[in-house]
Amino acid sequence: MAARLLGTSSRIAKFNRHFHTAKAAFLPVVQFKLSDIGEGIAEVQVKEWYVKEGDTISQFDKVCEVQSDKAAVTISSRYDGIVRKLYHDVDGMARVGQALIDVEVEGNVEEDEKPKKEEKKGAVTSTPQASKESATSPSEPSASDGKVLATPAVRRLAMENKVKLSSVRGSGKEGRVLKEDVLKFLGQVPADHSSGSTNIRTTHQAPLPTAKSYEPLKEDVAIPIRGYTRAMIKTMTEALKIPHFGYNDEINVDALVKLRGELKDFAKERHVKLSYMPFFIKAASLALHEFPGLNATADEKFENIIHKASHNICLAMDTPGGLVVPNIKNCEQRSIFEIAQEITRLMEAGKRQQLGREDLSGGTFTLSNIGAIGGTYASPVIFPPQVAIGAIGAIERLPRFDKHDNVIAANVIKVSWCADHRVVDGATMARFGNRWKFYLEHPSAMLAQLK
Repeated sequence: MAARLLGTSSRIAKFNRHFHTAKAAFLPVVQFKLSDIGEGIAEVQVKEWYVKEGDTISQFDKVCEVQSDKAAVTISSRYDGIVRKLYHDVDGMARVGQALIDVEVEGNVEEDEKPKKEEKKGAVTSTPQASKESATSPSEPSASDGKVLATPAVRRLAMENKVKLSSVRGSGKEGRVLKEDVLKFLGQVPADHSSGSTNIRTTHQAPLPTAKSYEPLKEDVAIPIRGYTRAMIKTMTEALKIPHFGYNDEINVDALVKLRGELKDFAKERHVKLSYMPFFIKAASLALHEFPGLNATADEKFENIIHKASHNICLAMDTPGGLVVPNIKNCEQRSIFEIAQEITRLMEAGKRQQLGREDLSGGTFTLSNIGAIGGTYASPVIFPPQVAIGAIGAIERLPRFDKHDNVIAANVIKVSWCADHRVVDGATMARFGNRWKFYLEHPSAMLAQLK
């Protein structure tokens, strides 16, 4: 009897092992597809994967970051399970409705979520995307497992210098490793002070700068038009329909240079990077109160010009992904320090190509600071559906006459205004430019206008 019971127990144990093995072998695999992210976007470029095949993920974990021609978007998982397949390489293009990854999950799965054997790129039905994100903070990240947050350019820099990204402390958003972090790491690495051993400090010398050389191309190279450049092509094509009226002027900014010098330490105490651009933007906002027809947009059929209540002033930016024009919302309600902080945020996001749709939509007026690169006058192109734009040159130290006809050294900037001549006459543009000039030459007048 005992032997019979023992044999029965052995068979039950074998059955249970077989059942659990079979269950694990036949867990359903679902396709996580790129859902519609709005604004008529049909495809996106995969900029970075946060997972790899074999990783375990949970709902709301980050899957990848994608870049459309309008904004960067982080895609989060809607499943708990194991990643079995990635459908796209970094910099590859993914279409709305196509599969991004296959996930092995437990539980029942809808038929249309299962991967089809004949499909190579996934189905064309979209699935809802999770609206929440949760930051992933792996305890043991490494440069090879895809968990360290860093752009491909930063990964390449680390690889070329044989630096393990998991050893670099990231200073970016959510611990993202930036180029500056890697360069700092290359400068000096603290040694491991083990007990009973000699203290050693290992120093990695950064590569010595070498003279740049530009080799001529041996053959034609086709560069795909993607990201922000694609959006700019559409916008500038529309801009060709606008009859541009130009107006140039120069401004003595001696008083502004002095004021900024007095405020720099005060701003630094409050962790504000104070350039001249916040003053230019605030002066424009104050002048727009008097000339609301310049803070306006045209409707699609050009039947109405809408004077906008909010001064959402755009700032043209040169980024690794091309020219992009984010805007600072409600400048009429912001202080100069608040505008400065917003400029810093947008510039950092632009460098990482992580500007959101909210940052890029709703602009009402544009300023372009060409002086940051060089140059004096320009011919700026209006950013439709807006009706005006200004380009600001570099501050130059130039000889000028004072009120007593003495030659003095003055700080001078040049500004180039352009307006849509269908709805803005030259006199209005000139009067607006004069008011903006007045605020910069007499910055104390700006303080009188602040609420």
